[in-house]
Amino acid sequence: MSEPTDLAARWQEADRRRDRRFLLYAPWAVLGFLLPTIAATLGFGITAVLASVVNQNAGWYVGKAWCRLLLWLNFTRVEVVGREHVVDGQSYVYMLNHQSHFDVPSFYANWRHQFRWVVKEELRRVPGLGWYCTYGGHVFVDRSSRERSIASLTRARERMEREHLSVAFFPEGTRSRDGRMQAFKKGGFIMAQDMGLPILPISVSGSNAVLPGKRLRLLPGRVRITVHPPIDTAAYGGDRERLMADTRAAIAKGLTPWEAGG
Repeated sequence: MSEPTDLAARWQEADRRRDRRFLLYAPWAVLGFLLPTIAATLGFGITAVLASVVNQNAGWYVGKAWCRLLLWLNFTRVEVVGREHVVDGQSYVYMLNHQSHFDVPSFYANWRHQFRWVVKEELRRVPGLGWYCTYGGHVFVDRSSRERSIASLTRARERMEREHLSVAFFPEGTRSRDGRMQAFKKGGFIMAQDMGLPILPISVSGSNAVLPGKRLRLLPGRVRITVHPPIDTAAYGGDRERLMADTRAAIAKGLTPWEAGG
């Protein structure tokens, strides 16, 4: 049996076991997690709006508290390694793989440096979460057309230069269906090269087992976040394809063979 086929078989068997575990966990997933999360999202959303009116950085801390609550309610532990690769006061373009609904709370709750998410325009309409993202200064990207997407990133770039912020991208553009890393889109790499900012590759491993990207099957679990050495975009000149390939390879180092796309 070839290695890719063996990996797929092992993943499918593990996924079947997780489905069986979910039958036991489902009552807590609804009563202990989902209902409190809905209430907390509305409450924290309103609080974040009020805090952001005074200071957007204050709204950022409200978002961290909301994410920590979600992890606590679902008994999800997060380990972060590689923090030594981050220099205080340096702006970065964070690049994270995207395999689960739990990628955002896992990273946000455990990150110590101010940044803003680049998120899809559709989230603006979500009560609570949309309010927080809007007033907290996070960046909405309209993916309905290439022109609108570029205009959104241009506005974000201007704000980053003005306020010396970092931004976080999911270069895959959407969550993976089965936990494997997908092809990368160019938007974040264009921004990083245009601004001359280093890319900080970040691996998120294990979150797909907690809550798959395309399914509503919640389980407790462990997530490992690995921060890799920054990539100097200036060293690549106009070779964007090589920059994307090297960033993907760096992220893959912190993933299992299946998650890396094996």
